[in-house]
Amino acid sequence: VQLQASGGGLVQAGGSLGLSCAASGRDFSNWNMAWFRQAPGMGREFVAGILWNGGRVLYSDSAKGRFTISRDNSKNTVSLSMKSLKPEDAAVYYCAAHDTVGLKIYQSRDEYDFWGQGTQVTVSS
Repeated sequence: VQLQASGGGLVQAGGSLGLSCAASGRDFSNWNMAWFRQAPGMGREFVAGILWNGGRVLYSDSAKGRFTISRDNSKNTVSLSMKSLKPEDAAVYYCAAHDTVGLKIYQSRDEYDFWGQGTQVTVSS
């Protein structure tokens, strides 16, 4: 299983950015997916998650109302659309897969089995 995150870059505060994560593996449609982020000197924190069938999503308080997670099981991709970005959103963003079918979206990084390599998001003030 490989997860390949892309779409990071430099954006001004208040701007928008879209991240994408492409997954290899035939079981993608059974995985709950999530985005995490890690700023320098900080732990890896949950940003957003989505059920295997896209039927439910969950956001951190900081992401709620500004970020949107979505997935396309026909393309094995999960995306994170971010708007109204703030300097505190700057971090390396990681996509992650929880490879057991279930109805819970976990916010702990320990529950995720596969990780992408991360993509840098920089927000200038």
